[in-house]
Amino acid sequence: MIHVFNRSHYEDVLIVRVHKWVDEKIIKKRLDFINSFEELLQERGTAILKFYLHISEKEQQKRFLERQTMPNKMWKFNHQDLEEAKYWPEYRKCYEEAFEKCDVVPWEIIPSGHNFYKEYLIAQKILETLENMKLSYPPAKF
Repeated sequence: MIHVFNRSHYEDVLIVRVHKWVDEKIIKKRLDFINSFEELLQERGTAILKFYLHISEKEQQKRFLERQTMPNKMWKFNHQDLEEAKYWPEYRKCYEEAFEKCDVVPWEIIPSGHNFYKEYLIAQKILETLENMKLSYPPAKF
């Protein structure tokens, strides 16, 4: 089995930490839980892939502008994203700590300024993981 972690798994740590909705004791407990969960999955033979899709602050601002001005991208726009962008330095700090403290499985930091390159890197990692699993078809039963 392959499990791909995405940002939503870490939102219980990141958003609440940036906005100081919970104290650091709870954050530490949640980070420990993430590590324990990853260890449990690995012990059961699950391949885990963790990707952080990184875009620069400049690229993010460009994408926000496109979402406000280009009709085919307006569906992606959320006013709250502009408000959250003000917290970029705090988010960056929290992500860096998550990379350090949630390292049972190494993070793949993927530059995501260009979708074709991002998708290539992710596909390459998935392919490498599948090849390392040495999967085979079950024997046919006739």
